[in-house]
Amino acid sequence: MAHGANVRQAGDQIEQLLGEVRSMVSPATWDRIDRLMRSIVELYGAGLAQLMNALDAPGADASTVRQRLLADPLIASLLLLHGLHPDDLATRVQQALERVRPYLGSHGGDVEVVATDEDSGVVRLRMEGSCDGCPSSILTVKLAVETAIREAAPEVIRVDVEGLTDHQSSAASAEPANVNGAEPAWVTLDLNGGVTRGRLAATQVHGEHVVVCNVDDRLYAYRNGCPSCGAAIAGGRLDGDHLTCPGCGQAYDVRLAGRAIHTRDLHLDPLPLLEDGGHVKVAVPAE
Repeated sequence: MAHGANVRQAGDQIEQLLGEVRSMVSPATWDRIDRLMRSIVELYGAGLAQLMNALDAPGADASTVRQRLLADPLIASLLLLHGLHPDDLATRVQQALERVRPYLGSHGGDVEVVATDEDSGVVRLRMEGSCDGCPSSILTVKLAVETAIREAAPEVIRVDVEGLTDHQSSAASAEPANVNGAEPAWVTLDLNGGVTRGRLAATQVHGEHVVVCNVDDRLYAYRNGCPSCGAAIAGGRLDGDHLTCPGCGQAYDVRLAGRAIHTRDLHLDPLPLLEDGGHVKVAVPAE
């Protein structure tokens, strides 16, 4: 590691090695290497910028700065990469689950950590509650839990979930937001200042038409389509926790994963939603 006077020496050595590599490869290969190096430098540059922002923030005492840095996904990833993160795997998994517990509660469930194995990278969880018995709710809960854990602990290789029935386990093997092989990703929504209580708002992200409903100051996200008639559900009426389709008049319970009030085999298509640091994110297929 370079310190003090060794920084210039290390820089000269890097330049020399890069020059040797460039002379050994084709222009096309060197272009890829050059882009790789630039990406790495930009990544660490962004990390340093986040560090300076944390130091310059109001009330930047040592404890506050430390908390802000550990909560920053980029900084946390760099610390993990170099084995410098102060929190072990079990602690980070618990912190990830605390973020999604409000979402789990909205679907009638909760989750408990059974075991974390740092050597194998396997986390075992136990689902609690019924998640209201709705297959789509089971899928969104599973995705929310697994994605939150992998964001906080990228070294995790597998998440095993106990407490699901055979039917639910079979259904949960397919990710709810996975379309045409696209892996789901958390995307921040632009809600033009937010959604007030008792209102709903329509938006679009990664080609998905999304409607967000505010019921008692808790947000719920669904694909913007009525499963009964295909009309845009965003044009409907939200009364309490019941959302009524403007096309066919079918009513859905927003709290219960969009289950139809009078037709048990119909339900809206929910999307995992997280409120994180003032931002609202949903999981949709990555572009």
